[in-house]
Amino acid sequence: DEDTGEPVFETDSFQPQTMPFIVVVVDEMADLMMVAGKEIEACIQRLAQMARASGIHLIMATQRPSVDVITGTIKANFPTRISFQVTSKIDSRTILGEMGAEQLLGQGDMLYMAGGGRITRVHGPFVSDEEVEEVVRHMKSFGAPEYEAGVLEGPDADEEGDIDAVLGLGGNSTSDDALYDQAVAIVAKDRKCSTSYIQRKLSVGYNKAAKLVELMEEAGVVSQANHVGKREVLVPER
Repeated sequence: DEDTGEPVFETDSFQPQTMPFIVVVVDEMADLMMVAGKEIEACIQRLAQMARASGIHLIMATQRPSVDVITGTIKANFPTRISFQVTSKIDSRTILGEMGAEQLLGQGDMLYMAGGGRITRVHGPFVSDEEVEEVVRHMKSFGAPEYEAGVLEGPDADEEGDIDAVLGLGGNSTSDDALYDQAVAIVAKDRKCSTSYIQRKLSVGYNKAAKLVELMEEAGVVSQANHVGKREVLVPER
């Protein structure tokens, strides 16, 4: 107040908007890791690190719990884990860090590891198809689903996606030029070219390797694939 010099407090009432729960489910992680391991691992790591702070629930599942699927980076970001019956002690150690899951009985028998590392043996109930349909009908009674058109359509072919921007996988960068030069040098030296070969040699994902092969085909470095998928190297040996 200008007259009294006393502070004047003003209140502005607002109604906070409740946000829905965000649940991200990654089913069969092994298939994704086989196609683009480094990119998927980086995405999962970044999402898992921020999920707890922002209220995102992240669920990841795989039927092949090997070390090339459940890497150390991924395990470090998933403190809560569940293991059903596995075939070997190695698979049990990969999931839980110790043996035991190979002795489970199946049919819902599982080991549950909470965030503190304590393992508890529990049993999941049997859920019939009719019960699943009843739950779905109950959820649908609250309203029609609202789909995000951008998720269903996907990005344009020439447009750099948000994930590519986050991971630094964009198109016209100097690192991409250097990667292309390395691919050409490998093909010219080894006299063979395939997406899987470039993927192994440069330690890149499938999409990146396939793009490099397409660029080399357009530039006349390699020929088009024949009926058995083989390509002829058109540049002289280096």
